[in-house]
Amino acid sequence: VVHLAAKAGVRPSILTPTKYIDTNITGTQNILDLMLEKNCKNILFASSSSIYGNNKKTPFSESDNVDKPISPYAFTKRANELQIHSYHNLYNIDTICLRFFTVFGPRQRPDLAIRKFIEKIDNNESIDMYGDGYTGRDYTYISDIVSGIYSAYNYLLENEKVYEIVNLGNNKPILLKEMIDTIYKVLDKEENVKILPMQPGDVLQTCADISKAQRLFNYSPKVSFEEGIKKFTHWFNTNKA
Repeated sequence: VVHLAAKAGVRPSILTPTKYIDTNITGTQNILDLMLEKNCKNILFASSSSIYGNNKKTPFSESDNVDKPISPYAFTKRANELQIHSYHNLYNIDTICLRFFTVFGPRQRPDLAIRKFIEKIDNNESIDMYGDGYTGRDYTYISDIVSGIYSAYNYLLENEKVYEIVNLGNNKPILLKEMIDTIYKVLDKEENVKILPMQPGDVLQTCADISKAQRLFNYSPKVSFEEGIKKFTHWFNTNKA
């Protein structure tokens, strides 16, 4: 089973936590129960960097303490890792939990910053920047994530007695201000930014230690942030109404 399904989003989870519990925790339990029924012994699960919360140490390592999530979305993803571990222990289900770090690229959800910003700029509207612009995210282009998923899938099929938690990121955090500057540069537009207070549940910075992914399945991200923005912009311009 390659389990990528979830109700995603940090800010919406604060407004409707029960929906996140129903979808992410109960939904994952349904998948685990079906695996037992079908005697399926491997699961590759999409976890999240949100689990790390406001971790003071960077880069974030899989061995770091993750007992202080700061949003319902984050605690459901951590609960999923523990859920699946119990089934690994009880029923010998081999598992890799991949903690994705801020995935972006074509078909990105419209509520996420990059797509939202590009749509607003394309419409000659101002964009909202929460905070001073010095929060950072380890943006990871979708093709690098897919490559990591495929490599982890093969690792899972080729090994036994596996329970691993593995970061998939880019290991190169981009400041919010830098992200906005890059988007305006690629779109060749004059900046029009409205500064607002930080939002509840937002972490200050994410940065992935990807050494474990490199060691286990030769993971190596290829797409730079600016190149990824150019690819996304090309897709956006080709597909907008």
